[in-house]
Amino acid sequence: MDILEQLNYWAAISLAMVGLFTIMSRGHLIKKLIGLSLFQTSVFLLFITIGKLSGGTAPIISKDFLYYSNPLPHVLILTAIVVSIATLAVGLALSVAIKRTYGTGEDDELEDLDRNEGEP
Repeated sequence: MDILEQLNYWAAISLAMVGLFTIMSRGHLIKKLIGLSLFQTSVFLLFITIGKLSGGTAPIISKDFLYYSNPLPHVLILTAIVVSIATLAVGLALSVAIKRTYGTGEDDELEDLDRNEGEP
């Protein structure tokens, strides 16, 4: 196999690694949401790449075509994209509310504020 044939797989792996690293290493809520979005995008790219049949056509029955691509993975990814946008919007709204309430968006500072709130 040529390296260009595997480009989508390498891009998906790279996006997943960058997204997972961003989620795990950063303490700010917005940066964690950006990492989550990158990770979700890598999963979308991977499933779309797997769902494409080389030489396949749209699933319209005809005597001229031998191979048909399955449209189900593409439809499921379209639904997942809509869900991920909604999830990102709710996460951003929650992070704005947390920032307004506590004055910070850092995990460590939020834990310290929560820990000190229970003490007299």
